[in-house]
Amino acid sequence: MTKHQETNVAAGFPRRSLLLGAAAVLAAGPLARTAVAATAAARTPKVLVIGLDGTMLNRIKDADAPNLDALMAGGLTAASSLYANPMAATASGPGWSTIATGVWPDKHNVRDNNFTAPAFAAYPDFLTRIENAAPALSTYAVASWAPIADTIYSGKVDTRVATPSAEYDTGTTARAVARLRDGNPDAVFVQLDNVDHAGHSSGAASQAYLDAIHGVDAQVGQIVAAVRGRATYGQEDWLIMVTADHGHTDAGGHGGSTWSERQTFVIATGSAFPAGSVRHDVRIVDIAPTAIAHLGLAIDPAWQLDGSPIPGLVPDAFDALRPQLTGPVDETGIAAGTIGFTHTPPSGWSIDNSAMGTGGVTEWRGWSFTTDEFWTKTQRDQYRELNVRSRNVFAVADSDEWADKTFKGDYDTTLVSPEYPVAGLSAVPVSYTTYYQQEGAQTAQVLAVWDGGTPVPVKSYTAETNGRQSLLLTVPAGASRLRLRFRYTGSNNWYWVLDNVRVG
Repeated sequence: MTKHQETNVAAGFPRRSLLLGAAAVLAAGPLARTAVAATAAARTPKVLVIGLDGTMLNRIKDADAPNLDALMAGGLTAASSLYANPMAATASGPGWSTIATGVWPDKHNVRDNNFTAPAFAAYPDFLTRIENAAPALSTYAVASWAPIADTIYSGKVDTRVATPSAEYDTGTTARAVARLRDGNPDAVFVQLDNVDHAGHSSGAASQAYLDAIHGVDAQVGQIVAAVRGRATYGQEDWLIMVTADHGHTDAGGHGGSTWSERQTFVIATGSAFPAGSVRHDVRIVDIAPTAIAHLGLAIDPAWQLDGSPIPGLVPDAFDALRPQLTGPVDETGIAAGTIGFTHTPPSGWSIDNSAMGTGGVTEWRGWSFTTDEFWTKTQRDQYRELNVRSRNVFAVADSDEWADKTFKGDYDTTLVSPEYPVAGLSAVPVSYTTYYQQEGAQTAQVLAVWDGGTPVPVKSYTAETNGRQSLLLTVPAGASRLRLRFRYTGSNNWYWVLDNVRVG
């Protein structure tokens, strides 16, 4: 917070190139002129992202925070959870890098606050991507924590400000308000730090932490008021998102793997978000692509983002199980009332436990459908926190947890998909999100069943895998139906996670 950097490389009207393009179209004829008139009548998209360092969603709800409450009431609220070591510490460097880039730490490579070897050239921040795609747009970043402006956001951003320490959040707020009120920015990032300071000094369970949220809420109110007070506000389509980089323990501090330290959130208001909506499938990696897409810019698949524009997220079949998830049965480390798990698959799916051993921990006897909160609370620091790419409800086969209670036999379970029509196709794409930890003699196989015939292995796992998987299956001559089988075997080994299975 000691370095002040302010560089403004933007000059002229930010949409000059768009106006020149419109002029060219006007010369092309009446149909083109109609298209330009429609474009001119449309509201100009703009984005504001506000980061509240170390702020926890549940404590916002406990605090006197009318401005944040109003944003939640007027749009989307989504809790989101983080990784833990060895992927990265629950610290500001990894957190803000994840939010800015739209990828998890195993890609951007910021593991702590040292920024030893960041991969920002391969995975730049969203303001830089905006500049690369549309340099006429005006971008601005201001932060109370200097590394955000100095390191995470690149020099391609039109203006970057690391607020001097003496000004702290008051200066950051004043600078953001001035830019939003007096300038014409298209994409703005603002970071406020004092809630994190209160968390370190007094703990997240303290009144001082609630007071800090009340204070930052007033600053959020000033920033939002600057947006809504713009003379051109009626002609603009503002997307406002609020988020945090990590949580805190009740006693104070973060960096570890507790559920409270891993807590973040996304609040989003704008034309795409229904008032008072709540989602369970949103992650903080979605902020960057949502901002880019809102400005009308294309998301290039070659970027390999982990996030997606929030309005385009489509729930999968597993997510529909959330209402029927139940609390713990044998697991003792999970508080009563915490949802949850079920062994009942969604419609069309089934579980084959015919070769499964008996006994063991009820929750994990064969494939189970569960949530990040429930599953990671079974046992911390066994890498379950690294399952960052699953969303909402996912399927898991966990032989390690199953073996924590007396059992007989082996762990052998198969998750069976519905049948998919493939008649007339020469090949069919299959994709799914997976997280797999290998140990010992355990096995994990994806098998294809054509027209009810003998299962054919199409993919096997023998090493840790964490990400989206894509297969292209050749359809046998004359085949009309495909069913997938996901078989996991082990004996007190590790686990296999599946989510968002898509065929076709």
